[in-house]
Amino acid sequence: MSEIEKVQDQQTPELKEPWLKKYMPSWWVFQPKFKKLKKPFKQELCEWGGTLLVALLVAFIVRGFVFEPVRVDGDSMYPTLHHGEFMYVSKLDYGTAFLGIPFTGIGTYMPVGGEPERFDVVVCNYPGRFTEHGARQNFVKRVVGLPGDTVEIREGYLFVNGVKYPEKFLHERMHYNFGPYTVPEDQYFLMGDNRNNSNDSRNMAVGAVTRDMIVGKVEGVLWHTVPSTLEDWGEKD
Repeated sequence: MSEIEKVQDQQTPELKEPWLKKYMPSWWVFQPKFKKLKKPFKQELCEWGGTLLVALLVAFIVRGFVFEPVRVDGDSMYPTLHHGEFMYVSKLDYGTAFLGIPFTGIGTYMPVGGEPERFDVVVCNYPGRFTEHGARQNFVKRVVGLPGDTVEIREGYLFVNGVKYPEKFLHERMHYNFGPYTVPEDQYFLMGDNRNNSNDSRNMAVGAVTRDMIVGKVEGVLWHTVPSTLEDWGEKD
């Protein structure tokens, strides 16, 4: 007699008769519980450490190559985006991955997607602008000029290559003229939607930004302070 049969006989004597066992439902028959062996502490520690390492690796890959949450800081994109809102930035349409040590400036930036299009809202970096931890500082702006474009603002309206764009997402027109300015190759001219209160490519200390300084495309808002964002607000005359 096996050990399991001995245990069954001890705890379920009413099932000793073979014919009774045959016709009783399987869930009624005693199922012995085997004692779970406790793993050594070092083994459990290694397993937890491996799980944590895999989770961190997945988070790093997602943040670097798929999407990244970013908080809006300031009113330079008003009324499209508002201070304090949380956006999600896609790295799939186009984007720039940081290959190096996270949250540091040690590493390199490499474009991983397609090319930005005119009027895309993007998260970008500026030359020489870093956080207190040494990482490049993020800004959110709108792509206005593509490589080789000639950008000009006359009487508050945007002209690109001589074509006038109404820009219905603005809440007021720019108070002064700008340009004409020809965007260098592999660079992009960016402006905030709050044209009279935005530090952007019109400032020669910033200028047009190179492709590797465009982090990704703003696809939407995770949490916002007003009912509508990233929408057409109507032309301001």
